[in-house]
Amino acid sequence: QVQLVESGGGVVQAGASLRLSCAASKGTFSIYAMGWFRQAPGKEREFVAAITWSGGSPDYADSVKGRFTISRDNAKNTVYLQMNSLKPEDTAVYYCAADPSRLRIKLDPSSWGQGTQVTVSS
Repeated sequence: QVQLVESGGGVVQAGASLRLSCAASKGTFSIYAMGWFRQAPGKEREFVAAITWSGGSPDYADSVKGRFTISRDNAKNTVYLQMNSLKPEDTAVYYCAADPSRLRIKLDPSSWGQGTQVTVSS
């Protein structure tokens, strides 16, 4: 099973940008669909973005469309989440996820990272 480690979180002001990274190990990264989820305090974890093994068909939650971009570099076993025009409501712990199935990546991924905190101040 692939192991995932996120990085790149931090504290920024509204309107700023951040890029999250998720490095994968102990698995064949290139066969996995990858996704990002987030969980704000007192709320359930929610889907943010997903991408297929080939880097195609990116999918986004409506709340981040046009502001966030998911991408991957299979040579580096890394998936990224570029977050622009950040808002206070984007404050959450962001989790990286992986699953061999592009159908399951949005619903119930089999592998999760430990999360990285993103805080957006107004």
